[in-house]
Amino acid sequence: MTYGEMSLADHPIQTDQNRRRYPTRIGSIEEEAVDPWISLMTLGVRDIERSRRFYREGLGWPMSTASAEDVAFFRTGGVVLALYKREMLAADGNLSPEGSGFAGIGLAHNVATRELVDAALEAAVHVGGTLLKPGNETEWGGYTGYFADPDGFLWEIAWNPGFPLRENGSIDLP
Repeated sequence: MTYGEMSLADHPIQTDQNRRRYPTRIGSIEEEAVDPWISLMTLGVRDIERSRRFYREGLGWPMSTASAEDVAFFRTGGVVLALYKREMLAADGNLSPEGSGFAGIGLAHNVATRELVDAALEAAVHVGGTLLKPGNETEWGGYTGYFADPDGFLWEIAWNPGFPLRENGSIDLP
């Protein structure tokens, strides 16, 4: 088998200790090196408590009980968002925690309607986010705006009529 021949639906299902079901790898590393999904995205934050409050209390995202003093895990309907102390994340990756400016990454939260873009931007700013770009029409027919979280991570709030949302909030890519 070559990489990319199977969809997730074709993978056998495994159950973990909490009875959650998930697709598993098939074959050896030579046959399929990396399955095409992202499980967790970690943001290295300067103040874990401030960031925890921003996402949990401010945005209202459900935090997992697996969270600890130096890490927070949030359920986001698919990919898990993790917050980890910046210096610890850098050390984990054998990198320097120093850095400034644009980190070269943007996160996105797609919404079901154009109006929800402005509402989400307003909510993020109300709880400590910084408005970077108000909602506006795009050349591709959507409507987007940007805010930065308390650590400066770039978040796009987007309504994209070409990427409808499933009932669970995930994007239904064409």
